[in-house]
This record gives sequence, C-alpha cells and structure tokens, in this order.
Amino acid sequence: MASDLGLRLYQNRIVVKVGTSTLTNGIGQNDLRSFNSLACVLSDVHNMGYEIILVSSGAIAVGANKLKMETRPETLRLKQAAAAVGQCSIMFLYDRFFNDYGKTIAQILLNAEDMEIEEKKDNLTNTFDTLLEMNIIPVVNENDSVSYTEIESIDKLFGDNDMLSAVVAVSCRAHKLIILSDIDGFYENDPRLYPDAKRIERITSIDDVQSLAGGAGSRRGTGGMKTKLQAAKLATSHGIDTIVTNGKNPSALYEIVKGEPVGTLFVGENAS
Repeated sequence: MASDLGLRLYQNRIVVKVGTSTLTNGIGQNDLRSFNSLACVLSDVHNMGYEIILVSSGAIAVGANKLKMETRPETLRLKQAAAAVGQCSIMFLYDRFFNDYGKTIAQILLNAEDMEIEEKKDNLTNTFDTLLEMNIIPVVNENDSVSYTEIESIDKLFGDNDMLSAVVAVSCRAHKLIILSDIDGFYENDPRLYPDAKRIERITSIDDVQSLAGGAGSRRGTGGMKTKLQAAKLATSHGIDTIVTNGKNPSALYEIVKGEPVGTLFVGENAS
C-alpha cells in the first residue's frame, strides 16, 4: 500500500493505457481517428497541468497490417518481425498527431526484467521523472521484438500491456491509472454476449468480483478483463485509483480528471 511504502503519489500524474482494439478498426486496419482523438485529448489534459504517461499496445497488429499479413502472425519469428515494423509505425503516428498539438513524445520499450531488477527499475524511474519534468509525454510499450517470454506465454505477465501499465503506474507513483478498453467498464456478465448486462460503477474489493472476469479480449488484442483485474489489483494495492472505460471515447478523460463517474472505478487502498 502507498502508506506502507512511505511514498506519496504525484497527484497530477496519470498513466493511460490504450489497447490494440482501440488503435485498430473492425477489419484490423489502423484507426487514424482514434490515434488523433487520443493525442488531442491527452495533449489537452497535459495543458491542464497533468503529467501524462501513455502505455500503448498494438505493435504486432499494426506491423501485421503494414506487412499486409491477412491474419495475425502465429509463429514467434513472425510476431517479432511484425512488432519491430509495427513499433516504427505506431511511433510515427503518435509523433505526427502529438506534434499537431504542440507536444513532444519519447519512446520507452520495456521487458519484464527492466521492472524486476532493482537497479534497472531505479534508472527507469529516473528517466520517467526527467522526461515528465521536461514536459515530455513518454510512450511505453513492451519490447515485443526481442522479448519472447511475453509473446509465447499463455498466462502473460503483461497481458496486452494491462499489467505493464500498472507496474509503470506504481513505479512512477501515479495518482490514477486509466485503462482504455473495448468495452465501457467492468460488467456483471460479458456485454458482448449478454446485452442486458449491468456495468459496475465502483469496486472497492477486487476479490469480490474476480469470478466475473472472462478470458481473452478481442481477436486483435490479447488482454481480457482478467488481466485488467490483475492490473487494477496491483495498482489499487498501492493507493492508485484505476478506471476501466471505452477507448473509442477518449474525451471521457475530461470527466475522469474532474472526478466524475466514468466506466468502472477500482478504488485505491489508503490513497495518499
């Protein structure tokens, strides 16, 4: 918990995670309107005095699109090749759209060990702090082009970067973690299968809803509600409020920073 660590959270620091399903459209092509809308809203929130860290998935899907692959690659070598190509495309698009709104971005690619080895973790935290002090928006992704454990693992540590975003939020002592998903929040049942499913607006105990989480996410992404619950559990245990909401409506961030109810709020424990 935050109080146990003896560290206070940065009240103006927000980690925003965007998934593959938000950055691509229904047929797997790059959703340029989503890239633009996300850059616009994050730049505007940045102008309001908030520090923004963007954790972005999508390298493999975007790379597969650029390489004109008809389906998502299955073998490790093709996944890593697609990730290497896709990461260039994603950063080009982010740089283009954020630049339109007068913002400078930086790229940070991580492996699991970067967050597990204390010396690397400290150096990484210092890099984040320095970039944020310089009014730069870091764009973070898992380093799929060289990391094979995450791509091949059935039970992924990062799960389409859901857990990565929580680890980054904890390391950077962010006040909020916002996970932009392909649904409006956490539901009692899968709303794609049960149209009358009810969204839960506020959750204070993740253990109470753990059994409601399903499996994997969309066919283009790899994260499902299970990994989002895992991410929320890690973040909230350190006092970080975590919100899951729909990535196709990034303007919801305006309401979130004002403290208005959006999506599903997982309440941080003993937030400071």
